[in-house]
Amino acid sequence: MSATRFRDWRRAMGLKQKDAADLLGLKKRMIQYYEKGARDGKSVTIPKSVRLACYALKTGVGDYDGEHSSKLDLTGLTEDE
Repeated sequence: MSATRFRDWRRAMGLKQKDAADLLGLKKRMIQYYEKGARDGKSVTIPKSVRLACYALKTGVGDYDGEHSSKLDLTGLTEDE
């Protein structure tokens, strides 16, 4: 997943960077690095676990306990500019 596709995913989901970070279990700063594609001038690769979590969230899976999944609840989240 490229930095551009990651940013497009977040925007398509209607998420602020902070909301995406919370849903993915990351710090907002990591979301910013992923969207920029770099950190301190060095290339940043989005880990497979994050890419898979993006897919799960996109398909409506909010959590998975190994047996059952729960639906994603985006109530109260708003898109940023």
